[in-house]
Amino acid sequence: MSRPVLVLNGPNLGRLGRRQPEIYGTTTHAELAQRCVAWGAALGLAVEVRQTNHEGEMLDWLNDAADTGTPVVLNAAAWTHYSYAIYDACAQLTAPLIEVHLSEPLQRPEVFRHTSVVTPHAAQVIAGHGVDGYRQALEALAALTGESGSSGTDR
Repeated sequence: MSRPVLVLNGPNLGRLGRRQPEIYGTTTHAELAQRCVAWGAALGLAVEVRQTNHEGEMLDWLNDAADTGTPVVLNAAAWTHYSYAIYDACAQLTAPLIEVHLSEPLQRPEVFRHTSVVTPHAAQVIAGHGVDGYRQALEALAALTGESGSSGTDR
């Protein structure tokens, strides 16, 4: 039986492929979701990918993950930098959390992007690897949860 894993994406990530492709690439969110499901299956993970522009919905998903002990790959997008509600929801997680970003926030010119409220609760942060960062995040979760076919990655 495959271990359930959530890949949760925050605001504007539903516009991947159209939104600032010079920063975020040309892969659409639908393509990213398909890749995550395939990568996860190869690692023994049953991946469900979700995206929302509504913070309350993200909080509900994180709270459910806390209640069920479900590991999470989280790209909180803009909420990463200021949402204490996301911070509190991540603090409740009982299974591993991997924070992922398509770009490298620390290399972005906007200073507000240099702070993450997710990082204190993350087992690992993967940033600046584009869509491949999600594959790396799933590999990290597989290693942390003892699933077969996994290999750890570095930040």
